[in-house]
Amino acid sequence: MYNNVLVPIALDHERDTKEALSIAKAIAEKGAKITALHVMEEVPAYVAQYLPEGQLEENVHELEARMKEELAGEDSIAIKVVSGHAGHAIVDYAKHHGVDCIVVASHRPGLTDFFLGSTAARVVRHAPCAVHVSR
Repeated sequence: MYNNVLVPIALDHERDTKEALSIAKAIAEKGAKITALHVMEEVPAYVAQYLPEGQLEENVHELEARMKEELAGEDSIAIKVVSGHAGHAIVDYAKHHGVDCIVVASHRPGLTDFFLGSTAARVVRHAPCAVHVSR
């Protein structure tokens, strides 16, 4: 059983987040912290300079609102949005926040995954803690 569980959620993919959250609840100790994390792709500096002031912060607030909508009724789950490359950001978040298990959804690997690697595969290879992969 785990005390600090991280559940990465990709809002831009059509995956059922409820399954990953139910797994997280099942493996978590009573009173454990469960965090739903969305990684917003980082905007390159050469693009960011043309965005209106405060646009990136507004994007984060919009994503947090979408996550609250997606997780309606799940009041005990913390919501967090970070920016960066998904695989790296998930592992970094786990390292810096004492996460002891990551529950990540995955898809059936395609040909491009064998060359580039999926986010789930990167998390499994580099996570500082246990990783539960659901399909």
